[in-house]
Amino acid sequence: MTTEATRTAVITGASAGLGEALAERLAADGWRLVLTARGEERLAETAARLGATYLAGSVAYDAGHRERLVALAGGRVDLLVNNASTLGEVPLPRLADADLDAWPEVFELNMRAPIHLAQLALPSLRERRGAIVNVSSDAATGPYPTWGVYGASKAALDQLSNVLAAEEPDVRVWAVDPGEMRTRMLADAVGEADAAEAGDPADAAAAIVRLIEARPESGRYEAKAFSDAAEKGTRE
Repeated sequence: MTTEATRTAVITGASAGLGEALAERLAADGWRLVLTARGEERLAETAARLGATYLAGSVAYDAGHRERLVALAGGRVDLLVNNASTLGEVPLPRLADADLDAWPEVFELNMRAPIHLAQLALPSLRERRGAIVNVSSDAATGPYPTWGVYGASKAALDQLSNVLAAEEPDVRVWAVDPGEMRTRMLADAVGEADAAEAGDPADAAAAIVRLIEARPESGRYEAKAFSDAAEKGTRE
């Protein structure tokens, strides 16, 4: 049964990969979940399995969808996880060959939508001293060939996270780099074989939940700093 004491998390991109793994971990810890993703069938299956509320659709270019999503939390948002994102052009192009017309969607989904969701959730987050996880990437800081557009969108999200944290002292704002994970997105970028060598999204999710529970100061973090191995090393 949901009670007023139950913490509520809103998660985007929640039907697969890191978003689904985070939803599973938070549900196991007793969180109430409000989930969204583009594919309704898989999202509905995930929500039913976890006892979550859901709203199918894209958070990009749809302010009404974002408003309805946050409204489903009933004014009780303790955690906003901005996980949904897009690579843009695939195969990833070098900047010399990039289609500039493809850039607006990347920045819309990876940067603008997360900030609008934060705006919508802030009244509740302030009241409940909640937190925002903006899922970032090492492409935001590293000069990786062909990752320029995606990396720039994540770098912009990092900086907006910095400013939001400075403006909202009662809310924790974390930009979190989960590391390379075996996801459809990574496979689209680097190929199935290379993606298969990447980490398990469940491990990244577990590390991010440890970060959430530890509630460090706002800032940019690598999920591996909160992994099982890091925790063991700290205890030893």
